[in-house]
Amino acid sequence: MDKTALVVGVTGIAGYNTAQALLARGWRVVGLSRSKRYEVPGVEHVYGDVLETESVVSAIADRGISHLFFTTWSRQLTEADNCRVNSAMLANTLEAVRRTTTLEHAVLITGLKHYLGPFEAYAAAPADTPFRESQDRLPFQNFYYEQEDLLFAAAAAQGFTWSVHRPHTMIGYALGNVMNMGVTLAVYGSICRATGAPFEFPGTPQQYGGVTDITDARLLGRHAVWSATETAARNQAFNTVNGDVFRWRQMWTRVAEGLGVEPAPYRGHPRPLEGLMGHADKVWAELVREHDLADFTASQLASWWHTDADLGREVETFADMSKSRAMGFLDFQDSSRSFLDLFDTLREQRVIPPLT
Repeated sequence: MDKTALVVGVTGIAGYNTAQALLARGWRVVGLSRSKRYEVPGVEHVYGDVLETESVVSAIADRGISHLFFTTWSRQLTEADNCRVNSAMLANTLEAVRRTTTLEHAVLITGLKHYLGPFEAYAAAPADTPFRESQDRLPFQNFYYEQEDLLFAAAAAQGFTWSVHRPHTMIGYALGNVMNMGVTLAVYGSICRATGAPFEFPGTPQQYGGVTDITDARLLGRHAVWSATETAARNQAFNTVNGDVFRWRQMWTRVAEGLGVEPAPYRGHPRPLEGLMGHADKVWAELVREHDLADFTASQLASWWHTDADLGREVETFADMSKSRAMGFLDFQDSSRSFLDLFDTLREQRVIPPLT
């Protein structure tokens, strides 16, 4: 296959798993990161800052990029700043690609805040469930919308095709990622197991009892590669979720089993992790020494605020995959295995303690 993919944010949860899916299909993969964090076998790593066009130009010149997979974002204090910074990141990347190659297709990874709204108005007036790609945009400023408009304009001007993916909460292997609930719960459960603290569901009654779904990052990678190569998927936006639904009152028991800890009864109200886990770094340092774990702090692994945001919603959140199914993408992932497979990998990599 004479295809060369540029994966922007290759060490993040979406980028890492997209790179894995591309490599499995025989693609040449160039991975762009701002700094040398860790290397992904099979990926040609280059380094540049997407806030500086010339930096990206220098990193990717003469690489023969045919496809772009933009998988990164930068959290800012306000949505206005999110729009300014994240739009600039994508615009600079698109300009650098325009100056160095002839692009065939660009994939943009966003998320279900497309239907829920930005953090400043999160779930204030969400779209109706199940979320469908045909639903109108919400009446709020949203950096996802601005990124889409940038992508559409560049594609029209330069003659490449595009696809957009809107995953839900991503579960998969990545370290130091601000959106990875799976690793956060693994750290939380491991601390509860070590200290004897109750492993309580930290979210709202609506999340505990309501219908929800997740996105396995491995499936997201496969879906992104499919949309980049399937003719029918050109110039389309897609929800990307596992294909099943669950309630956290069911899944919490499975998660607890996977971490070797007893699930505590739900108290009926939120107990945010950001408040409960103030001692996490101290406890984790002891676990690292006791079990000879990889040298990370709990703060480097866990993203308490983001998991609190996901589990603290007061609305149901799940997405419809019918559009992809009708176009031929029939891939599926059992959501309980998304968590259990991740926990197994984290133990294999000595990131979390063993069960025995």
